[in-house]
Amino acid sequence: MKYRNLGTTNEKLSAIGLGCMGMSFAYGPTDEKESIATLERALDLGINFWDTADMYGNGANEELISKVLVPNRDKVFIATKFGFRFKDEIAGPSGTANTYFDGSPEWIKLAVEKSLKRLGIDTIDLYYAHRVDPNIPIEETVGAMAELVKEGKVRYLGLSEASPASIIKANTVHPIAALQSEYSLLTRDVEQEILHTVRKLGISLIPYAPLARGLFSNSLNLEDLASDDFRRTLPRNQGEHALNNAHLVANFSLVAKDKNCSPIQLALAWVLAQGNDIIPIPGTKKRKYLEENVGALDVQLSNDDLKKIDEILLKYPNIGARYSEGAMALVNH
Repeated sequence: MKYRNLGTTNEKLSAIGLGCMGMSFAYGPTDEKESIATLERALDLGINFWDTADMYGNGANEELISKVLVPNRDKVFIATKFGFRFKDEIAGPSGTANTYFDGSPEWIKLAVEKSLKRLGIDTIDLYYAHRVDPNIPIEETVGAMAELVKEGKVRYLGLSEASPASIIKANTVHPIAALQSEYSLLTRDVEQEILHTVRKLGISLIPYAPLARGLFSNSLNLEDLASDDFRRTLPRNQGEHALNNAHLVANFSLVAKDKNCSPIQLALAWVLAQGNDIIPIPGTKKRKYLEENVGALDVQLSNDDLKKIDEILLKYPNIGARYSEGAMALVNH
């Protein structure tokens, strides 16, 4: 395993982290036995950076992770998030339709205690605001998060899907170690201003969905997905966008074949190649995909490879939005 620094800290995080959401939430049926085996395999492979959130399965994901985290506490740098709350006790089928966002200091104090209890630990390594609350100044949210650091409940602070202005304001209240945003070959919004901002401030970028939610597997078939699988609702998997993306991935797969790697590995290698301050967290709930992801570390990309990939993206631009209109409303505040 290769390791990268978290922000300006000396924390060494595995260059590929593990997104745990799908083990409990949004991606169809769960399999606790295989998920636990995947977490244990991650330890074997040296993947010490695990990512979860209190909303994944309404706390179920944190509880699942705790079964492997607690006996291996010294081997894992654990990140979790707060902010999304469910209108009812049970999460809606598409994951976000039944939620609202709460970035208030009052909720933060409650949320961290709940997460600590579910995870079975005394201190969270990296605590993110899952979004920026449009109704509450980011300084208030981060001020409350900073109190958790003083109390020893949290070590480092992060933001998710924040705008450059919010990142700068937040960082004046307390150092921000990480920004988690969607970033992949198909989602490159952060390259406009956000990446420049975090680099100027010494903040690591933590890309989620670096494989475009399975699109680069070259085998994503909506008909094979469970009826409650979140990916069924995404614009990229509908109509003309789906057709465009099928052609894009087919061409991309030819480049992967030339590189003697899988499309997944090539897509992940591209993200890794964008800078040592970038630590992607591809999600999986199966050991075989975890092992495939780690293989991306062995894929070296030349300037010619990067040029070929850019040409494919230019040839098939009609990729579609990454979220529904409703979900996009909470991005980049």
